[in-house]
Amino acid sequence: MKLALLLVAPRLLAVSHPIGDHPRMRIETSLGGIVVEIDAKHAPATAANFLRYVNAGRYTGGRFHRTVTMLNQPDKRIKIEVIQAGVNPSFEDQDFAPIKLERTNETGILHLRGTISMARDGPDTATSDFFICIGDQPSLDFGGKRNPDGQGFAAFGRVTKGMEVVKKIQTWPSLGQALRPVVVIFSVSRID
Repeated sequence: MKLALLLVAPRLLAVSHPIGDHPRMRIETSLGGIVVEIDAKHAPATAANFLRYVNAGRYTGGRFHRTVTMLNQPDKRIKIEVIQAGVNPSFEDQDFAPIKLERTNETGILHLRGTISMARDGPDTATSDFFICIGDQPSLDFGGKRNPDGQGFAAFGRVTKGMEVVKKIQTWPSLGQALRPVVVIFSVSRID
């Protein structure tokens, strides 16, 4: 077991409990459960970032709020398919500082079907929001064309159970890309 460390500003922040290389987490939503395996071995900073939000309880009461489908991104030349979630709205203004982006060319974790990845707040960042890929999304990897900077996004794990729930969230009623109503996250907890 290792203690995951995360570089935040000039100091190190330790995750409150030791994590293995591949801890499994259950995301319990109003539409069912999704089990994800976190790859702390290959994406240690991004895994630690996700887990600090889990440990602080920030995803409890959070929501899946966005669905990106082939039909609801008419202004994008490069189209993707993902669902996106965020922290409980009462914590949105208390997000931790974004972390430095762990690129897919460094981690080797590609945006394939079921990959879980962190959203960005600009170039070279990863934030509190996370998304799950519906199918293979190579345009989100380093060198991909979804963003002009080509940096891609910080993938840090994969869904091992519950892709039917992911698909249900993707097809949930929406207004543009905004899920209406949102899909509530009841909890995110470690299962091993």
